[in-house]
Amino acid sequence: MEKKRTKVVLTPDESIQLVKELFKQNVPENSWVRPNPRSITHYHTYGNLTPFFKGLTQAKLFGTRCRSCTTGIWLPPRAHCPDCWKEMEWVEVNTEGARVYTHSMTQYPGAGFKGSVPCPLISVEIPGVCTKFMSYLSEFRDGEPYINMPVRPVFRTKNPTYTILDISWVVIA
Repeated sequence: MEKKRTKVVLTPDESIQLVKELFKQNVPENSWVRPNPRSITHYHTYGNLTPFFKGLTQAKLFGTRCRSCTTGIWLPPRAHCPDCWKEMEWVEVNTEGARVYTHSMTQYPGAGFKGSVPCPLISVEIPGVCTKFMSYLSEFRDGEPYINMPVRPVFRTKNPTYTILDISWVVIA
């Protein structure tokens, strides 16, 4: 049985007010704000990166390493080495010693993100990993994050989204 939809129509003034509340900004005069509802189901494959997303649902962080090159672990993972193009091998990442490399604060992180706002976006430096891992802090206090702050991952294993949002970071107290 198909679900009946209720169409919500906002007046121009109501739309502008909604944008002001969502974006915490003024809307320039004579700007249009129109709802753009979507209701499609999108299917995609994780392909060769399936072990990474499957690992997140099991509270494990996987990266890839080239058997030929000695550049370290790639995170997010690559299916093939960006240097020699050979297939990479999967390794579990030890996050001990992970620290905030850089950070920024966003007021509106984007569609699909169900975290709190403001949201601290962080770049995480992990020993043995040759890349910086982009993520977010799911718990933080005033004055956080800061450069070199020690962090550890937390995983959404109950009701996972099967996306990169299934991993976030918290401060090591």
